[in-house]
Amino acid sequence: MTKEIDRKQVLWADDEIDLLRPHAIFLNERGYEVTPVTNGDDAISLIQKQGFDIVLLDEMMAGRDGLSTLSEIKNINPDIPVIMITKNEEERLMEEALGQRIDDYLTKPVNPSQILSACKKLLDARQILKDRMGLDYVAASNRMREMMATANSFGDWTDLHVKLSEWDNELDRYFDAGLRKMHEDLRKVCNQEFANFVEANYGRWVQDEEDSPTLSVDVVSEYVLPAVQKGEQVFFVVVDCLRLDHWLAISPLLSELFQVDQQYHYSILPTATPYSRNAIFSGLFPLDIAQLYPEEWQTARDDENSKNRHEHQLLDRQLDEMDPTLKLETRYVKVLDIAEGNNLVKKVHTYRSFPLMSVVFNFLDILTHGRSESDILKEMAPNESAYRSLTRSWFSHSSLFEMLRKLAETDTTIVLTTDHGCVLSGRATVAHGNRDTSTNLRYKYGKNLRCDSRHAVHVKDPEVYGLPSIGLGTNYIITKEDHYFVYPTKFNEYQRLYANSFQHGGISMEEMILPVAILKGR
Repeated sequence: MTKEIDRKQVLWADDEIDLLRPHAIFLNERGYEVTPVTNGDDAISLIQKQGFDIVLLDEMMAGRDGLSTLSEIKNINPDIPVIMITKNEEERLMEEALGQRIDDYLTKPVNPSQILSACKKLLDARQILKDRMGLDYVAASNRMREMMATANSFGDWTDLHVKLSEWDNELDRYFDAGLRKMHEDLRKVCNQEFANFVEANYGRWVQDEEDSPTLSVDVVSEYVLPAVQKGEQVFFVVVDCLRLDHWLAISPLLSELFQVDQQYHYSILPTATPYSRNAIFSGLFPLDIAQLYPEEWQTARDDENSKNRHEHQLLDRQLDEMDPTLKLETRYVKVLDIAEGNNLVKKVHTYRSFPLMSVVFNFLDILTHGRSESDILKEMAPNESAYRSLTRSWFSHSSLFEMLRKLAETDTTIVLTTDHGCVLSGRATVAHGNRDTSTNLRYKYGKNLRCDSRHAVHVKDPEVYGLPSIGLGTNYIITKEDHYFVYPTKFNEYQRLYANSFQHGGISMEEMILPVAILKGR
């Protein structure tokens, strides 16, 4: 017997309700408490006085008709599900009912099982889907653990990260603390093994381009240059700090407008803007970029913007070296605030006159850094799920989305990617170094650096990683998984300050395995 507290409250309005008494008894026996009324006015009066879980509404009633009653009910409670029941099969009526936010539509005569099925679909579907998802996730997690155990190539790790990111978004739909904890634990184990894989192979990737994933340095040659060489007008869009799970959260908005060719690339190390984004625009590793602009790389400055002043020039230089016959006139815009974004949207069709337009959007990177210093942002994005939700909300109202909507109406090819991701840093690890050591939390460079090899990679020869030396004896340390560096002095104070903050620069799937989407308007 269903407990009384679990019974769903059903309001059924039909001027022939007495003929439907067997249907009401059928529902009552299955946990639905039916309150019958014979007209729309009584239905509206009851909705105003008490709460119902669902309304069954006859379209043709004496006095106030079903559509008029529906409109008033939705004004009182817009969230209550309403099932319209009618003898009329006209398409016009169906469209009008759907336009007034009807939740389901049944045509008379109806049998009790139809009514029960419609109610279950609206009231119980969420729990049914949640239970089904639990079973699906257990099976999927076992498959992902098998994928992790056998992963021996960068392609294997890309496939695994895609699966994990898809489940990140799927689990957001139905909150289940147990499943979310299982998934977080699985991600941690995967990131541990991924970090070991990267540590064992990254130096070889830098030195041997034939046996490496598509890295930051390859993005333009792999995805931008071919479209330009075909004579296509290209918008090259780099969204700073866009993780794969974030991309999967916003891509449904774009798939309605574009044909999407989904690809991936790996960020170089450290996974931070001065390194990875410069590598994208130049096609060079930081070691070579530092030789082009030595004055900006000769001191241990942490001002990331100071090392990203030449992206337009670096891109033009890269294109000229790859294909000197192109002789392109290119444009470059960096969007740092709302005004710049709005101005870009206004001029978007003007920029289409250039064969290649490059745009950098910095909002997500600003959000990542700002969250560490803002209690409001921490409250808005306390965890991974909330951060994805905030990213989706930002994108749906952003100048970036507005620009893409306008370009969807043209024959422009859009290459959209990111320079690096970020990770929710949960564990502090001690770093030792002198006073000139850089202050970054996920990576550091300086002299005489020391760290726990379980938590970080110690790069004693920067050249092997394609990194510049800042004076003699420079070495780097780069954190693995979700660790962040804290100095031994005031360890506890800084551990508390930076715990549970989003950071980038280290080795994790979230920071390294990144989306590249080639978009063409439908």
